[in-house]
Amino acid sequence: MKSIISFLIVVALAVLTAGAASAANQEKAIFAGGCFWCMEAPFDKLAGVISVTAGYTGGNKKNPTYKEVSAGGTGHAEAVQIVYDPSKVSYRALLDVFWRNVDPTVTDRQFCDIGHQYRAAIFYSGEEQRRSALQSKSALEKNKTFREPVVTEIVPATEFYPAEEYHQHYYKKNPLRYNYYRNSCGRDKRLKELWGGGSGH
Repeated sequence: MKSIISFLIVVALAVLTAGAASAANQEKAIFAGGCFWCMEAPFDKLAGVISVTAGYTGGNKKNPTYKEVSAGGTGHAEAVQIVYDPSKVSYRALLDVFWRNVDPTVTDRQFCDIGHQYRAAIFYSGEEQRRSALQSKSALEKNKTFREPVVTEIVPATEFYPAEEYHQHYYKKNPLRYNYYRNSCGRDKRLKELWGGGSGH
């Protein structure tokens, strides 16, 4: 009996240690780029990305609903939270994907969606992310092919609230409706104007 208990303790400790090691290799990034449906797919494809969650952040209302955020007035933006392994994908690589999937020349809108809740923004956590975000924006301003200024916000991260389940990975759950929305919103057309063939999903 003692040997069985000892074995179970060893197994439990091994699981806990593995979980702690796994958590130690995880970091989070938060980006807003208009409709969060369209921001999940580009990050889902990256090796090293563990999960992508659609949600709301940057506002002042606790536990907001989609109806409240989309109506405006909560201060929140539709956003995605990316959990990633920094040993496999860098924050800078995530920033590159972010820029190529937004229109950084407009304020309080993205494509056909208008309002503060659809702003493009980088929500940084810690000094390293802040510095990387500012550097990436500076590099973009120097190397961009479009004339307009880059006005995307770079602001401290606040609490992130996951969106309702039916919004999670909407592009997989409802591909026809998703593609219709994306096309009718003019997202890919504008991204191609800004970034050329390396844009979008």
